[in-house]
Amino acid sequence: MAKTTAKHVQGRAVTIRKSFSRTTSVAVDILADPEVIWELITNASDFPRWNSTVVSMEGRIEPGQTIRLKSVLDEKRIFKLRITNMAPAKAMTWQDGMAPFFKGVRQYLLTPVQAGATRFTMTEKIGGLMFPMAARHIPDFNPVFEQFANDLKKEAETIQKAKN
Repeated sequence: MAKTTAKHVQGRAVTIRKSFSRTTSVAVDILADPEVIWELITNASDFPRWNSTVVSMEGRIEPGQTIRLKSVLDEKRIFKLRITNMAPAKAMTWQDGMAPFFKGVRQYLLTPVQAGATRFTMTEKIGGLMFPMAARHIPDFNPVFEQFANDLKKEAETIQKAKN
């Protein structure tokens, strides 16, 4: 996935638009170990409990598996996302669509920034040959990315405090 060049402001989403793609990214520092965050973002059945942007999620978050996600962005649609990459407590990638026509790729990165703190970065690139025709029908991801990051920060820090 192409890296965004925009500077992140803590917890604020950034979107870069191009003719055939759009990339949205958010980063937030969380006062929790990467393993605590990893457990939250890899437990599909628990997602709706702590993440207010997820209506439902079914399946196993494991390499090669497909999960079914219903988001507040479009509660009528079920996204079928394939887990394409996992590096425990470091990175994970999900994707859907039919390249080269239209494809979405979401990447999660966990980067230790200091003892007891982890930077969570979530980036999604959507695009393809059909993107220019579909772009106006795709909602703004910034508010839900910011809410996702905020929800994750709150839950992970609560769990970490209980462990300490």
